[in-house]
Amino acid sequence: MKLLTHADYLALRRFPALDGLRAIAAVLVVFFHYGGPDWLQGWAGVQMFFVLSGFLITTLMLREERRTGEISLKEFYLRRAFRILPVYFVLLLVTAVGSALYGTFVSNGIGPALKYFLTFTNEFAGASPYGQSWSLGIEQKFYLVWPLVAIALGTVVLRRRAGAAALGMLLALVIVNFTSSHSNPGWPLHYFSILTGVLVAIALHSPRAFALLRPLTSPVAQVIVSIGFIAVHLSVKPIAGFLDGTNGIPGHVLVVPVYAVATAVLLTALIAPGPATTFLSTKPMQFVGERSYSLYLVQTIAATIIWFFWPAMSGLGQSAVVTALGLALASVLYVTVEIPMINLGRRVITRQRAQAAVKAGVAQQKVAQQGAPQAPTPQSESSRLATIGQAQP
Repeated sequence: MKLLTHADYLALRRFPALDGLRAIAAVLVVFFHYGGPDWLQGWAGVQMFFVLSGFLITTLMLREERRTGEISLKEFYLRRAFRILPVYFVLLLVTAVGSALYGTFVSNGIGPALKYFLTFTNEFAGASPYGQSWSLGIEQKFYLVWPLVAIALGTVVLRRRAGAAALGMLLALVIVNFTSSHSNPGWPLHYFSILTGVLVAIALHSPRAFALLRPLTSPVAQVIVSIGFIAVHLSVKPIAGFLDGTNGIPGHVLVVPVYAVATAVLLTALIAPGPATTFLSTKPMQFVGERSYSLYLVQTIAATIIWFFWPAMSGLGQSAVVTALGLALASVLYVTVEIPMINLGRRVITRQRAQAAVKAGVAQQKVAQQGAPQAPTPQSESSRLATIGQAQP
């Protein structure tokens, strides 16, 4: 049974199974919001998104550093901006304008919450038609801070970065005990989930840590881990019920670290080929996974359209129809907004690299010219001879 080697892992250009995980996470969330079965506990899909974000962003940074010797903050922020902001603001505008036209701009909460949505403090915005975007507030702050921390801790010093991630996870556990009376007491633990993904990325990038995790990359281990993860997911509700009220904190908040760790183990197993990877990499899974970001943000608009035409629809049928319509709308956004803006971002970065290369070439040429002895011009030579002649007795 061939296990994935560290060289094999570093050679991977993409992780196809993650498209399937994103697809599952997005559908879980939509089902949770719009009539899906309670036992499914679809709210946990957001935590899966968080772990994946921490893993992917950190992996991209580490590989850029390995390839070029540094992490370009400018390019990192440009890539994130062109990837996240266009669809986010398009749907925020549609939601706000639609609410204003319908006469509910203030009453449904979108108006008072705009200041939060425009500053990416969404997790404190409260209920509104764009309330599902609360997770973007968490992720944007991570995108802003983590690259700065990673660079400050030094190039390729993985132990320092792993220590910082572990410290952040510990702080999240501590802070949640002091925010139990807050309207959103569990917000620190969302960073626990993201930093769990960060730790996985750092561990897999390190040859020594990868060797410890390598047994998880066998096809048999992948099947066992996948079954175990499903068991953990289906146990979320009873675990949350058991923990409910501990230190005055809701049980669904306290179960987040357990779910994040389970997702991290699953993620490690899915980097290698295997039955679960094959299933999660199928074209339907890839199709939904690629549109998962837009699906997550457009779900309220899809539900509003369904309620307008079929106000009595509820339960599992409602969640399935909202998901289907949301996926159709997400496909439109993917083609007309996401892909064009991502490509525009790539062109901007390519153009800036070319400009920087030209400037560097010009600077090097100037340095070379200044350092080399210059051939005397006829005028300077005659002046020199005249000066010498005047100096002679």
